[in-house]
Amino acid sequence: MSRYWEEMQYEQPDTAKLKKKAADTAKREKSKGKILEPILIKGRKITQTWWGNAWCENLEKYADYSSRLDRGKRYVRTGTVVDLKIEKGKVTARVQGRRKTPYKVEVRISPMSEIRCQEIIEICGNRIHNLETLVSGNIPEELKNVFTSDDGLFPKPKEIAFNCSCPDWAIMCKHVAAVLYGIGARFDEDPLLFFRLRGIDVERFISVTLESRVEKMLKNVNHKSNRILDDGMVGELFGI
Repeated sequence: MSRYWEEMQYEQPDTAKLKKKAADTAKREKSKGKILEPILIKGRKITQTWWGNAWCENLEKYADYSSRLDRGKRYVRTGTVVDLKIEKGKVTARVQGRRKTPYKVEVRISPMSEIRCQEIIEICGNRIHNLETLVSGNIPEELKNVFTSDDGLFPKPKEIAFNCSCPDWAIMCKHVAAVLYGIGARFDEDPLLFFRLRGIDVERFISVTLESRVEKMLKNVNHKSNRILDDGMVGELFGI
């Protein structure tokens, strides 16, 4: 007797088959004049920089998704993410699977509220000095926590929505998981894409941060600091 679940089962394609299908897709799309932006992972580590690592570490906090993440790692390392583009609040990608045509994946990130963004700017005011310092990842530990904390710039699970054209009915399929890791790899190449995804104009972010810092300094310019000695105290101290 045939059973419903037995008929629905299928074998996962091995790495060699996935790589060949991905290569065939790239060749086919190139012949059509289409430009793909694949995710190519070199070595075992998916990400190398602070921005890429922080994105993936934030992703792995999502306990609800843990069962799918390992399969996503395998897929992204295999080179199945044949195209990935990051826009404001959205990532569109194509992931090679069992079928000839890659699956279409879309990841949407909810925009940050103005209040939340302003709070982060206030905290960053005394720490971020220029754009190069920010994107390099060479920022103080306490500031890194501001970005990755529950109220930071990295999105929480409820701020992420995704969709895949594959027949898997799971909340997060392996193709979506591969794309999420691929986003981290893309941040390795260009950290400014993180701000684009979060809907933040990074140059304005830096500008407003520095302006806020200057405003604080100007507010205190006429306030005498108790760390400054007046003339009388200087004379008494040095016997002048």
